[in-house]
Amino acid sequence: MAEKTRRAYGLDVGELGAWATASGVSPDAIGHRVLRRYAAHLAAAEREGGRALSRPTVARKLAAIRSFFGHMVERGTLDQNPADLVPSPRRPRGLPKALRKDQVAQLLDRIPARTPLETRDRALFELAYSCGLRCEEIVNLDLDSVDFDAEELRVLGKGSKTRLVPVGEPAQAALERYLATARPALQGVGGKPKAEPALFLSKSGRRLSASDVRRRLNLWLRTASLAGGISPHVLRHSFATHLLEGGADLRTIQELLGHASLSTTQLYTRVESGRLRSQYARSHPRA
Repeated sequence: MAEKTRRAYGLDVGELGAWATASGVSPDAIGHRVLRRYAAHLAAAEREGGRALSRPTVARKLAAIRSFFGHMVERGTLDQNPADLVPSPRRPRGLPKALRKDQVAQLLDRIPARTPLETRDRALFELAYSCGLRCEEIVNLDLDSVDFDAEELRVLGKGSKTRLVPVGEPAQAALERYLATARPALQGVGGKPKAEPALFLSKSGRRLSASDVRRRLNLWLRTASLAGGISPHVLRHSFATHLLEGGADLRTIQELLGHASLSTTQLYTRVESGRLRSQYARSHPRA
């Protein structure tokens, strides 16, 4: 698992331990009935709004606990996993939010690429949309992740799985300009250039963080007069939606996105179906 996932799972299991201690439950007494009580506690927190837990968050916490007890079974500490008898809440099946093609063009074309930071942002968001990248995948890119001759990007995705994704011409051109002019300027901030392998650098010459990417995207959304609240993941959804609209098959989109299961990719067919229904309602005389 990725380091971020391990940290999150550790915190989730720690919260169970804190709740058990406050409830007077000893570790060896945590069976499926106690875990059901804990699941009810999490659900109550969601209903009462005390911690504003979403269903996916509750499901993740239970998945962390299930994984923890599963590890104890593997070690021989337990005979069976008590969390296997605790169902996770049904996750809401919302449609992924995506920008229209003209909105993506409006966003990218409004990044002027005059300063090093603007040039970096233009290359970053062109690449994010061109390759359908997750935010963490963007900031984890290194200089050797790009193969300009093959016009492709090597991406380290979830579960430390690597995939190769084609890079579009606008993204490649923006990236070449960034590497030729902006990155050397950012790398040399403060005097002597730093030996930083990251592809995208911050204004201090270090690897960008995910929060940096979100903050800069909000800046350019305002510049393009587009609604706020759009995350970098929306560019990934837009990438997949526009591929489907253009006739790409689901298997291809699955490989490009790095989805482990085709069922995850099939969610985009609901977006396309909704778009077709909307066009039908507007266009057909007896809709």
